[in-house]
Amino acid sequence: MFFPPILISCGYGIQLTRWLSLHTNAGSPMEETEKSQKGMVTIYSVMGCPHCRQAKSRLLELGLPLREVDTNQHAELWLRVKQLTGRSTVPQIFFNSVHVGGNDDLQTMAPEKLEHLVHLVREEPMPPDAPPLPVEAHLEGGGNQDGAAELSEILRNMMLRLYSDHLSADGKTVDYKAMSQSPSFERYCELAVQLQRLDLQVLSRAEKLAFFINIYNALVIHGNLRLGAPKNPWQRYRFFNYVSYLIGGEVFTLQDIENGVLRGNKKGVAQLLKPFSKSDPRLQVALPQAEPLIHFALNCGAKGCPPIKTYTPKDIDSQLHIAAEAFLEEDDACRVDADKGEVKLSQVFKWYRGDFGDTDEKVLNWIVNHMSDSPKKSCLQALLKAGKFRVSYMPYDWSPNSKD
Repeated sequence: MFFPPILISCGYGIQLTRWLSLHTNAGSPMEETEKSQKGMVTIYSVMGCPHCRQAKSRLLELGLPLREVDTNQHAELWLRVKQLTGRSTVPQIFFNSVHVGGNDDLQTMAPEKLEHLVHLVREEPMPPDAPPLPVEAHLEGGGNQDGAAELSEILRNMMLRLYSDHLSADGKTVDYKAMSQSPSFERYCELAVQLQRLDLQVLSRAEKLAFFINIYNALVIHGNLRLGAPKNPWQRYRFFNYVSYLIGGEVFTLQDIENGVLRGNKKGVAQLLKPFSKSDPRLQVALPQAEPLIHFALNCGAKGCPPIKTYTPKDIDSQLHIAAEAFLEEDDACRVDADKGEVKLSQVFKWYRGDFGDTDEKVLNWIVNHMSDSPKKSCLQALLKAGKFRVSYMPYDWSPNSKD
C-alpha cells in the first residue's frame, strides 16, 4: 500500500519575518528575586533539556539570583566551561565560583552542603575566578536570513523555545497540545514555508550538516504537533517515511534527511532500498559518505534520543564531537562492566553499525576515540587492550515525551 508524503506546513506565500525575540535570552538573568543578595548561581543549559529544567526549578525554589547561559548560543564559552569542569553534559551549575556539577549532583546534594552554598551566594559577591559569562546579551540570526543555514538555525531556535516553554517543571513531559495552539507556533509555520525557496546546491558540507540536522529535529516536533507522536513500530515507520517538508522544490521525509542526505544515501533501519535512486535530483544534495556523528545530534522525539540543540555551520565538527562526548557519558549510551568484561551499548550502535565499524572491536575503538577522559573510558581502553570483552545492546526507550 502506498502512502503519499505528509507535507508538514501551513499557509503559503507569506513573507519571511524576523522573530529574533524567540531566541535572544541566552546569557540574560532569569531570576533576581532577591537583589540584596551578593552572589549568583550560574547554570549552563540547553533549551528543552529535561535535566536543565529540573535543575532550574530546584534552583528557583531556593530563591537565589540565577543566571542561565544557553550553550547553543555561546559555543566558544561552552568550550571554556567544558575545559574548566571536565564535563560535556548539561546542565553544569556553579554557586558563585563553586562548581556543583549537573542536575543529579544538585538533587542529591547533602542538606548541609546545600545550605552552605546558599549562604555563600547570599553573603559573598562573585569572585574573580567565577565561571565565564557572555560579555553581553545579543541577538542571534542577523545577516542574510534568506540563506539555508541561517533559516534552519532560526527555525530550530524557534522550535526549541516553543519546546522549552511547554516543558514540565520536572523536565519529563511536553504539553504538545498547548504548544500547537501557541501563536509562536503559527509564526514558525509561516517561516517553514520559506524552505521551498532555498537553493540547496550551493551549501557547503558544514552548511548541509547544520541545516539538515536542525530541520530534521524541528520537523520531528512539527510532525508530533500535527499528527501526534507515533506509539508503535508501524506508526513509527509511517512517521519517519512520510512526514516531510518541501525544501528547495523537492520533498524530503525524515528518512530522506537522515539516511539520504546525512548518511550519504545509505539504507536505513527496515529499508530495502537506498533513499535516492541514481536519477533522483536529491542525490546531488547528499553527503559523499555517512557522518557517524549525526546520530548524536538527531532527536527522533523518543525518550531514548540525544538531547536537542541547535547547530551552526561554524565549527560544526567540534559541535558534533561535543554532542558525541555528552551522549557517551550517559549510562543509557554506554555501560562498561570491567569485572564481567561486558560492554552494553545503545541500540544506535547496532542499527547503524556500518557507520562505526564492521566489528565489535572497531565500534568500541570508535567510541573510545570520541569519549572524554573518564573512568569509563579508562575501563573500556583496558578491556580493548586485553582483548577480552563482550558487547550487548540495551533496550531503546521509544516512549514519547508527550504530556498525555
